[in-house]
Amino acid sequence: MVYGGIKMWKYLSLIFVLFLISGCFGNTQSDIVDQPGSPEIVKEPPKTVSVKEFDITAKRFDFTPSTITVNKADKVKLRIKSIDVTHGFSLPGYGISRTLEPNKDVVVEFVADKAGSFEFRCNVFCGSSHSEMKGMLIVL
Repeated sequence: MVYGGIKMWKYLSLIFVLFLISGCFGNTQSDIVDQPGSPEIVKEPPKTVSVKEFDITAKRFDFTPSTITVNKADKVKLRIKSIDVTHGFSLPGYGISRTLEPNKDVVVEFVADKAGSFEFRCNVFCGSSHSEMKGMLIVL
């Protein structure tokens, strides 16, 4: 039998091939994800940056507070004030070094992008116990 110039079996074969092709390529990514048992695509919420601020007092031979704890990725703002003589503030793990003139606020800001424990210390000689003037930054 001839249907429009094409034999019927060729016509049916063409329809069958088109049906198979549409079945293979008809699913979209959203169709696949919504099917039971398919892995879910979960987007993480954007991380918010936390700002941690501390007031630090420097005096012979002490930083108060002497331990500061922050989380990794926090923006850290330190307001440091010497209340007696000229001191220094050195935080080598973050490449920070400042001179602290008496009764003047010095602001130090940085992002805590490295986890660990980092010693800070006075790096301007301030007397006989200068070497004991230390503190600790802990980044979790």
